[in-house]
This record gives sequence, C-alpha cells and structure tokens, in this order.
Amino acid sequence: MNMAPLTTGAMLDRLADIAVSAGQEILAVRERGVRAGIKADASPVTEADQAAEELILKSLAEVWPEIPVIAEEAASAGNLPAAGKRFFLVDPLDGTKEFIRGDDGFTVNIALVEDGEPLLGVVLAPARGSLYAGAKGEGAWRTDLVGGQLSGNRRPISARAAARPPRAVASISHRDEQTNAFLAERGITDVVGIGSSLKFCLVAEGDADIYPRFGPTMEWDTAAGHAVLRAAGGSVTDLENRPFVYGKASAGYKNGGFIARGR
Repeated sequence: MNMAPLTTGAMLDRLADIAVSAGQEILAVRERGVRAGIKADASPVTEADQAAEELILKSLAEVWPEIPVIAEEAASAGNLPAAGKRFFLVDPLDGTKEFIRGDDGFTVNIALVEDGEPLLGVVLAPARGSLYAGAKGEGAWRTDLVGGQLSGNRRPISARAAARPPRAVASISHRDEQTNAFLAERGITDVVGIGSSLKFCLVAEGDADIYPRFGPTMEWDTAAGHAVLRAAGGSVTDLENRPFVYGKASAGYKNGGFIARGR
C-alpha cells in the first residue's frame, strides 16, 4: 500500500466515521439498559464494549485488511495477532466504569501505530458529542457531533505552555497515592478528575497541563489519546523521561507509568 494515505486526513476521516458508528452502538445499548459482566482480569465488560468492537474490527478489515488489529475485548479472549511494524490499537469503550455509572466520560479509541509510535488517532466521546483527532505532522482538531453525526466544523486544537501553577488531570476510578504524591510535590492543587482518554484530550486542547499516570494501563487505553496529544504539540514519556512506545507484545501490551504533558 502507498504510505501517503496512512498519514493524511483521509485516513483520519475514515477512522472518525468508524468511531462515530461505534459510538452509536454504545449509546443504543445505554438506551436499552446496561448489563455488565466481569472479565478474567476482574475488569467490567458490557454488551456495548462487545458490539462496538465487532463493528470496528469489521470496518477496519474492510478498508485495511493488511493491517493487524490489537483490540481490547479480543485480546481479553486470547486473540492477539502478531502486531508487526504497523498495526491498529482499539479500545471500543474506554471508561467502562463511567459508562456503567451513567457518566459521560467514556470514549472510543482507535490508533494506528508504526515503528512503536502512535502515528495517528481518533478519540470519540459519544455521550458528549465530541471527537478529537490528530496525526503526526498533520496537527490535531476537535469537532462536535450534530444529531449523532460529525458536523464538519473542525476546530484546530493545541497544547499550551504550562500555566503557573499548572493544572493537572487525573483518573476518577484509578487515582492512587503515587499520583497524589506527585501532585503534592509540585504544589499542584488544581486537578480535574475525568475518565478515559479524555484526560489526554484535555491536555491536547489546552484545558490542562499535565496528566501523570502510575497505575496499570494497556496500550489500547493510551495510543489514540497519545496520538492526538502529540499532534497537538504535547508529549508522553515514561517515568524515566524516555519515549513512550507501543507494540510491547512480550509484556502483553501492558504499559508502565507515564507523564503526559502540554508544551
């Protein structure tokens, strides 16, 4: 395949459409009533996770059959194809706990990884009617949904230089003592609690300055938000200030701790 389409707005547009369709599946499940189960790792799963992932996998296979897909629910069931140099990372419903509670802080995450880097990504917040997208060298943008469809009114977004004092964003469901200590050591008291990849997006659009994460995450939790943030001028590093990479098959696609920052 010619590499050009993989790094252009044309691919982002297609991924955005796929994410919106998955978001519609999720909201339809919510309207019918949410029933949750428990996976082997003790994390929750719903019909919405499964329906959205099925739609995304089918759609990606129709358009890019040659690109492997690492997706959360399939991975939980032991279906992990060889990732290769280039692959998709998919979380069909990031923030399942927020979804079950009836909150709006859940997202659909789709990212393309190449040579360990998140090349491009889309993050859809279906209950908020917002979609974030970004690609390396292409910048990042946000658009709102109207009547459940993309409006076409895109607003470029950009990470900001850190405010003084900085504003942090942190997990609602997974905030731990390491996070609290990190914030206290830096005198950060302005902290926004939110679920899912929206934390990356808040930093990407300049509504927050830093997102520290010490607890466990998976690559599909972070790749799309990372791609958006990087395209917006921000960065993500591990706790030793090294590049945060993807494709860690030997580790089961588990992430270590990281710090996401604006400019």
